[in-house]
Amino acid sequence: MNDEDTEFFRQAMADVKPLTAPERHLARQADGSLTPGIRYRREAAQRAMTMDESQLPTAFVDPVRPEAVISYRRDGIQYGVFRRLQQGAYPIEAMLDLHGLTVEQARHEVYRFIGDCLRHDVRSALISHGKGHRNKDQVPLLKSFLARWLPMFPEVMAYHSAQKWHGGAGAVYVLLRKSEKAKEATRERLGFGSGKPEA
Repeated sequence: MNDEDTEFFRQAMADVKPLTAPERHLARQADGSLTPGIRYRREAAQRAMTMDESQLPTAFVDPVRPEAVISYRRDGIQYGVFRRLQQGAYPIEAMLDLHGLTVEQARHEVYRFIGDCLRHDVRSALISHGKGHRNKDQVPLLKSFLARWLPMFPEVMAYHSAQKWHGGAGAVYVLLRKSEKAKEATRERLGFGSGKPEA
């Protein structure tokens, strides 16, 4: 391009404005907070399962005794919270019965159940797994696998064998991670609100 062509091009383009990328804004309500739709999608993404069903092993597990107490507490869970779980003091918001299922079927049901609990903001659940009295070896396979599977879910904060009135050593209480929505409700109930200063 010679100097004459360059000058002609500049003149032709003098009133052309470059395109700008459209600005993206999260939908907000008049008070500045996110709309319910945006909030719901954000919370759903936070609740999304962080693992795949196929990551739960079904090939080999160290067997536990039929009457053994199985228990797990993730780091950071307060002792008082865990103690209430042990005592069966939390209201049971959802239940799953694994009796009569194969290990493969149980894996699928446990994975689906944990996902359903998270989607519905369930914090405390009960899973009945039995003690293995129905199989010929009297080995509680489902109980053994459940003890291995549950800590693999990042959303499972703790579990403990149930009290007698909830199935004893044949069932387990499961404490799930509190959703952002539930945390916010707790903050508001305790008077902490969103942490934003009053206008």
